[in-house]
Amino acid sequence: MNGEEIKDLVIPNSVTNIGKCAFSGCRGLTSVTIPNSVTSIGESAFSGCSDLSSVTIPNRVTSIEDYTFAKCSGLTSVTIPNSVTNIGNCAFIGCSGLTSVTIPNSVTSIGVRAFDGWDLPVVISLIENPFAIIGKVPYDRTFSQNTFYNATLYVPTGTIDKYKATDGWKDFVFIEEGSGGTEGGGGATTPEKCENPTISYSNGKLSFTSATEGATCQYDITDTDIKAGSGNEVQLTVTYNLSVYATKVGCENSETVTATLCWIDVDPKTEGIENSIANVRANPVLIQSNGGVLNISGIDDGTDVVVYSVSGQMVGTSKANGNQATVFTNIRKGEVAIVKIGDKSVKVVMQ
Repeated sequence: MNGEEIKDLVIPNSVTNIGKCAFSGCRGLTSVTIPNSVTSIGESAFSGCSDLSSVTIPNRVTSIEDYTFAKCSGLTSVTIPNSVTNIGNCAFIGCSGLTSVTIPNSVTSIGVRAFDGWDLPVVISLIENPFAIIGKVPYDRTFSQNTFYNATLYVPTGTIDKYKATDGWKDFVFIEEGSGGTEGGGGATTPEKCENPTISYSNGKLSFTSATEGATCQYDITDTDIKAGSGNEVQLTVTYNLSVYATKVGCENSETVTATLCWIDVDPKTEGIENSIANVRANPVLIQSNGGVLNISGIDDGTDVVVYSVSGQMVGTSKANGNQATVFTNIRKGEVAIVKIGDKSVKVVMQ
């Protein structure tokens, strides 16, 4: 199969890295689904994919490398997530189908000719503290010369003086504060942000739902069970870590929502062995955290829930009511909490 025969590409959740020039020159490629598991996209990965019309970059990607989407002339929509800090040299050079570009506030560097090779009518920068870029000089500029002369640059309210004093940005002839909506006189709007998804579990099925109509949830699931090893026994934790965000073409990705799914034995003793299969009744439990608050659902009423820090200090406790419990803690985002549900303890990274 040659590059022109690839039309629709769905990359599996097992992939974490898209290598250099992986799909370069696949001119027939029209759509690509990149899962949340992907953390890096290599240089020139999609360069020359002239029929590619839209792409959503996962929330875990921090850098758009040199020439990643170079000469993707059919690209009409691209969503750059808030995780991206670097846009490399010629990253989007020649993407003539784009009529506007929105640069998130997370970006701290933009390379040479990143958006050169065609003329943009609208540039929306959400960067609150602008850094120097290459201005309207031949060849090494960040945007095309006509973009600097004719496009409207929309910047966050209260930052216009900063942009007018910053190398490169000050070369835009037309700079306005605002989102670029109709009130600002422009024809573009700041992309809608997808609503954060909710996670639920019922009857053996996980469900992910975003209130944004038409949004698709991208998920990443990892488990902590041992896959292979040596010895006479293995301790199965039956614990899954979930990571989900919502995407929609033309919209900004939602924030990433995480949860932990585990099973709590109703009776820790084996109920019986039939045909060499041990039957143990267990309830599925979903643990979610937000701002130091833990929400645990799927547990029997009256079940004690105690939360400890990694140092062993108890930081919160609750008793289940209505098959759920809420525990308020002082554990900060990114730190590990040990959640004891009945007799079982589960480690959770706080969000």
